[in-house]
Amino acid sequence: MTETKDAAAAHAHEPHHESLGSRLNWLRAGVLGANDGIVSVAGLVVGVAGATTDHGAILMAGIAGLVAGALSMAGGEYVSVSTQRDTEQAALKLEKQELKTMPEAEERELADIYEDKGLSRELAERVARELSEKDALAAHAEAELGIDPDDLTSPWQAAWASFVSFSLGALIPLLAIALPPTSWRVWTCAIAVVVGLALTGYTSARLGNAGVRRAVIRNVGVGALTMLVTYYVGALFGITAG
Repeated sequence: MTETKDAAAAHAHEPHHESLGSRLNWLRAGVLGANDGIVSVAGLVVGVAGATTDHGAILMAGIAGLVAGALSMAGGEYVSVSTQRDTEQAALKLEKQELKTMPEAEERELADIYEDKGLSRELAERVARELSEKDALAAHAEAELGIDPDDLTSPWQAAWASFVSFSLGALIPLLAIALPPTSWRVWTCAIAVVVGLALTGYTSARLGNAGVRRAVIRNVGVGALTMLVTYYVGALFGITAG
């Protein structure tokens, strides 16, 4: 009994199908949305700051970038996840029809899947039979399609997560460049963006059980390159316009 509890505790931290799928969905729509908000608006406001010192112009550009980017992210996530959900529902509908019209063939197919995974034919047939008796659709959906019928992706959830996370991320460079004096704006924004991207990189790596160092370096590197390029592009056009 003690060994069983110890084994369960030892594996409690490991990501399983349901928790990992939900976690990755939030990572994609949440943390990555914050990354996009930081990088996109940082590039925009730093680029404008390279072209002009006008506080109003920089602030308006940042606000416009925040609103447009947040709406674009939310809309893109809604369309993308809606398409995914429609595909899942269509696959479940077909599977449900097949279970209704040819249950024996579907049970044999399920047994084949478990046999291919390494079970003996006798055990595979027994597993397929018992799972089908309990909830045939759930058993087939999970084994054949990798879908949980009771936990389909939510387009509205993904859209709101993207909207909020992008907006929160975008506020970092926007406030960092809008609040300080003119001579400190770009450097303050750069430091704030580096810190923000380091935090989102660290968070995404920890929640996804991935390497922290690589994620942080990648995030910060992309943000720094974005600000560097856009600043000099803005400076170039600012000189040309002047």
